[in-house]
Amino acid sequence: MSRFAIQKHYNALQPLFALGNNIRASGLENSLTELVLMRASQLNGCAYCLDMHSKDARAAGETEQRLYLLPAWREVSLYNERERAALAWCEALTHLDPHDAVPDALYEQARAQFDENELVNLTLLVTMINSWNRINAAARTEAGSYRPGMYKTAA
Repeated sequence: MSRFAIQKHYNALQPLFALGNNIRASGLENSLTELVLMRASQLNGCAYCLDMHSKDARAAGETEQRLYLLPAWREVSLYNERERAALAWCEALTHLDPHDAVPDALYEQARAQFDENELVNLTLLVTMINSWNRINAAARTEAGSYRPGMYKTAA
């Protein structure tokens, strides 16, 4: 059962909605964006965000197989090098290691696939979805009611 309705606090959440809109307009591929949103939500166990982003990804043409195998992305050849770099970056930023949060080798891998602006936008994307995951976890937002296109942001 939900603890509080996020919709009632729409004004307080405007900065996150605006950030989502800016990231969506940044030029990062929609398919890559959805994979990153899904992966961070998997790592954080956010049912509401998983429901939302799996539906959005499928509506945008993502395959069921790639969504099902996303937790094992390192073990399959379904993801290209750019997606792999984004997923590794996402995981590092979601599960910060206090001794080496973002290793130099990972940064170099990401920079080989993303220019500086893209890497900043990817970092903001991961930061944003981690914020939404935490808000939805705190609110205990119930999953299942989301429909693709319900929101015009990357929430």
